[in-house]
Amino acid sequence: KIMTKKLWFQTGVGILIVLLIVKYFIEIKWIFNPLWIILTTIFVPLLLGGVFYYITEPLQRLLEKRGLPRWGSITTIIILLAGLVTGLLLLIGNPIATQVNNLVKNAPTIAASIQDTADYIIANKDNLPPQVEEFIDSISNSIQEIAVKGSTWLVTLISGAVSATFTLILVPFFFIFMLKDHEKFAPNIYNLFSGERRTWVKETLEGINNVLRSYVQGQVLISSILATMMFIGYLIIGLEYSLLLSIFAFFMNMIPFIGPWVSLVPALIVAILQDPVLVIWVAVITLVAQQVESNIITPNIMGKSLDIHPLTVITLVLAAGNFAGFIGILIAIPTYAVLKVIVVKIYEERKKIKETANKNV
Repeated sequence: KIMTKKLWFQTGVGILIVLLIVKYFIEIKWIFNPLWIILTTIFVPLLLGGVFYYITEPLQRLLEKRGLPRWGSITTIIILLAGLVTGLLLLIGNPIATQVNNLVKNAPTIAASIQDTADYIIANKDNLPPQVEEFIDSISNSIQEIAVKGSTWLVTLISGAVSATFTLILVPFFFIFMLKDHEKFAPNIYNLFSGERRTWVKETLEGINNVLRSYVQGQVLISSILATMMFIGYLIIGLEYSLLLSIFAFFMNMIPFIGPWVSLVPALIVAILQDPVLVIWVAVITLVAQQVESNIITPNIMGKSLDIHPLTVITLVLAAGNFAGFIGILIAIPTYAVLKVIVVKIYEERKKIKETANKNV
């Protein structure tokens, strides 16, 4: 009887129950297939709508403090977003189109250069260490496999384009719905409870909302600053496709710790093909940007709101990538942050209950 009250026993039983639920869910997943299809269809639009909501939520609060009604603030935000997108297209649309055209035009030359380099390495692989030789063979096999599956990838690309169009249509609906009714979500949940449990659920939901707000707003701002720094650096050294590389860096920087190094790879490839000396300058620009970000930008923007160790970030991102692909990589850190809030709130509640029980004894 005493053992059943131990935290480790209750935790173990809870984990076993969850594993059993997952096991039986997988075995009878055909029953839930329609529900699963619906969830996967709306997940990405819901995620993007949430990102836009957290970005624009401070502006909405400011507008409504100035006396605008809810629909007035929503309309103002939509108009401002449309104006911002139009302005960006007018400002950088032509440079992006020019760089894309140049990239397409130079694609055969770039491919030939890469092929020549690969042929030279393969021809001289016998002079390399066995580990490097095995790595080259694996890369060659992967390239051949990609070539064989090219037609399959084309079909996947077309279906992905259709899915992306559907997603773009749904995103504004979720975004507007969140702007309109975001204050009703938490009360609809915690009003299902009463007493101290209601207070706990309310505080937990507030903590989740705060950590998601801090993460989304912080990452977007940090990514914007880093991408701007890289763009300026690439312009100074005269790197080709600097705008495209900076836009790619903006999206990759949404992934903490690992994303910036992923964005370095295409910049290094362009630098090698343009002028090998530029590789050094690209590495220097990336290193400087990362040092400024980790020591100045992130501490001042994020503060201690997430407080996740870099090793934990790497582990989470790699595990989520293997499990759920690119979407998993994007949501790994905020999901961990949300779970951390829940666990901390549970621990605090248990501690409070134990202290109350000790006082009553």
